[in-house]
Amino acid sequence: MLDAESRTGMSRLSREVRVIVPASTANLGPGFDSLGMALSIFAGVSMKEAEETKVYVYGENLRDLPRDKSNLVYGVARKVFDRLGLTMPELEIALESDIPLARGLGSSAAAIVGSLVAANELAGGLLSRDELFQMAVAMENHPDNVGAALFGGFVAAAWDGRRAEAVRLDPPANLEVLAAIPKYELATKKARSVLPRQVSMEDAVFNVSHSSLLTAALAAGRLDVLRQAMRDRLHQPYRAAMIPGMEEVLAHATEHGALGAALSGAGPTLLMLAQADDPQRAELESYVRQTLEAAGVEVETRWVKPCLHGAQIAVLETAGPPQPPLDAVRKAQRGVNV
Repeated sequence: MLDAESRTGMSRLSREVRVIVPASTANLGPGFDSLGMALSIFAGVSMKEAEETKVYVYGENLRDLPRDKSNLVYGVARKVFDRLGLTMPELEIALESDIPLARGLGSSAAAIVGSLVAANELAGGLLSRDELFQMAVAMENHPDNVGAALFGGFVAAAWDGRRAEAVRLDPPANLEVLAAIPKYELATKKARSVLPRQVSMEDAVFNVSHSSLLTAALAAGRLDVLRQAMRDRLHQPYRAAMIPGMEEVLAHATEHGALGAALSGAGPTLLMLAQADDPQRAELESYVRQTLEAAGVEVETRWVKPCLHGAQIAVLETAGPPQPPLDAVRKAQRGVNV
């Protein structure tokens, strides 16, 4: 028979939903608002019902976020319960992210997707992945980012303002990505403000053809055509002035081992695609860092892999407030059994 202390301790256990979401890169050069890929940098959202709503924020990336119901993640969760016609419970929410904010790596898409998936699971898993995708696109407006975050892999997506569609593919197995992440933030709204309202037919055709070529190349594993396929005329030339050194890196990274190079999302992060076993990896990283730093841009460089999975769910019975959601990811990265 359990003593009173044990019974009390067991009564404090409650169902906690933990969701891990990958970062995402959008556009991939010519695929403006249509091509995205999940990357192996992660954010985590944990949710459990509580007597009072509290938001716990872990890590430096998120230190300035609200700790109450004004937090984006809480607001997104409310949309799930409203959609289902259910009463919104009080929640304890834990947030943690290794995805730098406002750098073009899908931090807001990860937060939205993580909240949607966690709240849906907490409410009984009544919404399908497609329904969650439609909600995420309506909130984020970028089907390439949220599609990659939700489904993983390489995603070709389209949205007409009413319905979004996405097709997911596995990226080539030997593909790796060098991310050059500047220390400064660049808001998507600001990066969009420099884009023209109209473009020439010539530029439109250029991007349609190159976007199609890029999609086919990644689907077929034709890494040899990425250098040609990742060229763009719709957004990168107009955003170059906001990111010193970008034009030179995009023009010459392939001379130092890159298969292709692009602005990640709205920037300011730059991405270089490369083969995992390429002997020029160190040369490429050195070239990118030196070029950007010579232009006055301090950067962090990271080698990451395309992430084959999208948002992943774990359901636990836990006592007390939710703990840092990325603990299990970090243990796995260190080779610790979890």
